[in-house]
Amino acid sequence: MEENLATSLPVEFHFDFGSPNAYLAELALPGIEKRTGCKFEYVPVLLGGVYKATGNMSPAESLRGIKNKPEYQKLEMQRFIRRHGAVKFNNNPFFPVNTLMLMRGVVAAQFEGVFEPYFRAAYHHMWEEPKKMDDPAIFKAAFESSGIDIDRLMARAQQDDVKQRLIQNTNDAVSRGSFGSPTFFVGKEIFFGKDSLRDVEESIVEQSEQSKSARA
Repeated sequence: MEENLATSLPVEFHFDFGSPNAYLAELALPGIEKRTGCKFEYVPVLLGGVYKATGNMSPAESLRGIKNKPEYQKLEMQRFIRRHGAVKFNNNPFFPVNTLMLMRGVVAAQFEGVFEPYFRAAYHHMWEEPKKMDDPAIFKAAFESSGIDIDRLMARAQQDDVKQRLIQNTNDAVSRGSFGSPTFFVGKEIFFGKDSLRDVEESIVEQSEQSKSARA
């Protein structure tokens, strides 16, 4: 059987739970993986740190007072939601939410081998049954309701290796050209935003074919 070279191509999804567009984009990743044979690496970054390092700001801030563009972006989001069947998505009424606890928690979950259940629970409580996830009591109750041993993970999240990994991920992302979330890397190529997913997939296919030709 011929090797699927896409499986060896480094493909990354840089996310922060505070980004609704990252939530929506992630819904499309399994389909891309199935069609291309690639496997996305999920890289937690602190969006506030990315913004601070790049002088960027959230769309809610940058679009404040602008006529028509915010309305168009809402329209575009609704089109994306319909296209990808994001039926569970709900706007978080407490947005923006400080995500430091959430993002340290997901790094701790990676270290402890419980990334997937933590990741799904975090998105559930941020964008499906939205809550004020920067309130410690609400945060704790939400994860407990999802069966997560959140006390253990939060204790782990206070350790220096977890904190430093999140800082390193964030700094590395900025040094490679990132300015927001979601950001994707296909090899060394960078793509930003949920609307770049078609380009992400095309790049995976193109780079995989180039690798195949080089090895022929």
